[in-house]
Amino acid sequence: MSSNTAASTKTNTNNGRGKKSKVSRSAKAGLEFPVGRICRLLKAGRYASRIGAGAPAYLAAVLEYLAAEVLEVAGNEVKETNKTRITPKTITAAVTKDEELNKLFKGVTIAGGGVMPNRHRNLLPESSAKKEKEIGSGSQ
Repeated sequence: MSSNTAASTKTNTNNGRGKKSKVSRSAKAGLEFPVGRICRLLKAGRYASRIGAGAPAYLAAVLEYLAAEVLEVAGNEVKETNKTRITPKTITAAVTKDEELNKLFKGVTIAGGGVMPNRHRNLLPESSAKKEKEIGSGSQ
C-alpha cells in the first residue's frame, strides 16, 4: 500500500528532474480562444500602460461567448431555412432576428451579408393592403 502512495507522489512532483509540462493560459482558463495572443495584442495596442493578468483571460472568455452565441443563432437559422452552410447572409439574418444581438450589432456591417428585406406597410401596393383589411373585417 505504501508503494502506491509513493508512486502517486512521484508523478505529482517533479523532483527537480526534467522540465515541467507547459500548460497554456487558455487551457488553464478552460477556453478555446487564445489568451496569450489577446494579451500580446492588448499590450501592442497600447490601450493602457499596464495590463492585469486576468484581463486577457476575461476578454477571451467574453469573445468566446459572443462567438458561440452568434454561431448558435446562425445554426438555428440554417435549420429553419433547410440549408447546410452558415454563410454571411445567414449570420446577418440570424442577428437581425435576435433582439439582443441586433442591439449589439446595430452599427455593424457584415461583409457579404447583404441587406435584409424590409418593406414598409405604407409602401405596399394598395390592392394587397385592401385585401388584408377585407380579410380582417370579414372574419370578425
